[in-house]
Amino acid sequence: MLGLYNKILRIDVGSKTFEPQSIPEEVSNRYLGGKGIATHILLEENPPGVDPLSPENLLILATGPFSGSGLWGSCRHGIYTKSPLTGYYSESYSGGATAEYMAKTGFDAFVLKGTSQDPVWIEIAEEKVYFHPADDLWGLDTYETEDRIKQWIEENRSDSKGCGAMVIGPAGENQVRFAVVENDYWRSAGRTGPGAVMGSKKIKGIVFRGNRNKEFADLPGIKDFIKDLPKTEKDNPGVKTLKAYGTPGLVDVMNEAGAFPTRYWQKGVSDHREQINADALHSRCDIQYHPCRHCFISCGRLSTVKAGRHAGLKSKPEYETIYVFGGLCEVDSIEEIAYLNDICDRLGMDTMSAGNLTGLAIEASRQGRIDLDIDYGNVDAIAALLQDIAYKRGHGATLAEGIKSAAAQWEMADQAIHVKGLEPAGYDPRVFKGMGLGCGTSDRGACHMRANFYVAELNGTVDPEQIQGKAAVFAEWEDLSTVMDTLILCRFYMDIYPWDRLSEVLGKVTGLELSVTELRSIAGGITNNTRRFNIREGLTAAEDRLPKRFTSEALPETKKSITGEQMAVLLREYYAARNWDENGAPK
Repeated sequence: MLGLYNKILRIDVGSKTFEPQSIPEEVSNRYLGGKGIATHILLEENPPGVDPLSPENLLILATGPFSGSGLWGSCRHGIYTKSPLTGYYSESYSGGATAEYMAKTGFDAFVLKGTSQDPVWIEIAEEKVYFHPADDLWGLDTYETEDRIKQWIEENRSDSKGCGAMVIGPAGENQVRFAVVENDYWRSAGRTGPGAVMGSKKIKGIVFRGNRNKEFADLPGIKDFIKDLPKTEKDNPGVKTLKAYGTPGLVDVMNEAGAFPTRYWQKGVSDHREQINADALHSRCDIQYHPCRHCFISCGRLSTVKAGRHAGLKSKPEYETIYVFGGLCEVDSIEEIAYLNDICDRLGMDTMSAGNLTGLAIEASRQGRIDLDIDYGNVDAIAALLQDIAYKRGHGATLAEGIKSAAAQWEMADQAIHVKGLEPAGYDPRVFKGMGLGCGTSDRGACHMRANFYVAELNGTVDPEQIQGKAAVFAEWEDLSTVMDTLILCRFYMDIYPWDRLSEVLGKVTGLELSVTELRSIAGGITNNTRRFNIREGLTAAEDRLPKRFTSEALPETKKSITGEQMAVLLREYYAARNWDENGAPK
């Protein structure tokens, strides 16, 4: 298939060996790349029931057929494994520039197994793999690690035309179960703990460089498309909003909807939203637009704090980080949220899980379940707890094992907000019922990104309160999202790449002429594979349900909730839309 090299690189970290391998044409045609091929490999090769932190658990890094094409939204990569946080399917995606260098190596995916005896960083350069000692890097934060590795390449590889690097921080080294893999400083493959898997293999970093170029079916057509698309979409409302405000613009949107999770999911509106919203960020920080490569939306905001105790701090707080620290933990200053975001980035921790767990710890302290001097809005105590999590000290060691483990130890299982061990994003499903379905059925646990359905409920495509018939609409959104993750494209381009345009561009890239029905069939097959993987690892339909608070406690501002009966209808119709049986298993 054009658009792919149709090759994967297998790396055994334990034996320090590597082997290129061809991807059979029937596999690439059936799964296209990215999530599709990575999921196929996990399902076929990962040992059933494997300990996620054992040498046998595979860590797969992948790009898609659009990678290296220059197409808008295409500079992204995915990381796939069995999650140490949930015990189920793990996928995480990141932007920046690293995917461009991955595509230059001549491989579509990199399959790593084994564990090194000593810390290493790995250099991948077309047909060669070098294993470098990383004892001097072990213990460093993500920023310094990336700097040192890239400097080494610059000084020792005179033939290199730049490189991309992905690294872990202390949280990954210590196998915190929600550790991330960072690249380009402020980009993260952020959820479900791939950084812990990388740390368990003693891999501190991976560098990609090369000079290979893919063959595409219609390169002139691709170039014309790249030239014309920004003109076509310049008045797109979503593009204009993201370009103006970035993801922090959602702070006001969610507060006005009464769906901004606050005070550890007890409220839907923050009293101090004006101190943490996009206007606060833009007025109290110097803003530099910070897009991924090949992006005209430019949602990223590299923010430098202007004044106060963090003056000069550079950070990149997105909406999800603002919601967990500004909402769940009630920190009332955008500068302090930028500071907490920087701590997590340097340590290599998912801000969403870290913030949710901090909120749980605050409640545990207030209820006298643990002896910890912490409370809502207490920034220094929150910062100290984040450090303790990364280094597994005190109550931080408990939280480092994830929310299911911590809640069980503190006898707070009924209060802990998660699905399958992963905490939700900042769109309360009591207001957005489709997000309830999304959190329940997501292959990686409570997640907003598997279908991006909050967008449909915000823009009026579907009524947020609708129950009957919603699952069928949701399934189509999920299918489009799955194709985006298979190609691999940024989710903010979903509105820009509707089905017909996606099919057209896919033809220019791969030469495949696929109808919408055929694309949905491919997406459905990938979704079935992730479900089969999870069922094999012990998943039952009971784990598709929402946490007790969502079904038993209405939000005080809107009086909205999502009942168990409503969730049952959504799940039943979703299973039917997927052609699964009543227990949620693919037929």
